[in-house]
Amino acid sequence: MEEPISLTFALRYMNSFTKATSVANQVMINLSPNLPVVVEYKVADMDYVKFYLTPKIEEEDIEAQIEFTP
Repeated sequence: MEEPISLTFALRYMNSFTKATSVANQVMINLSPNLPVVVEYKVADMDYVKFYLTPKIEEEDIEAQIEFTP
């Protein structure tokens, strides 16, 4: 990571993603400030399972986006 980020996700979905741990030896979590989190499970040598989840948006963030929309 180049700089710290803070994102909030719905725990129920992240918890669902963990059910894939039984089929994989590795998991990679990719976080970016303006993109969904990507949870990737490496399965065998060439296969993988990916889950995408957008962060929760706070009400004040929605108001700011609406206010600055051209």
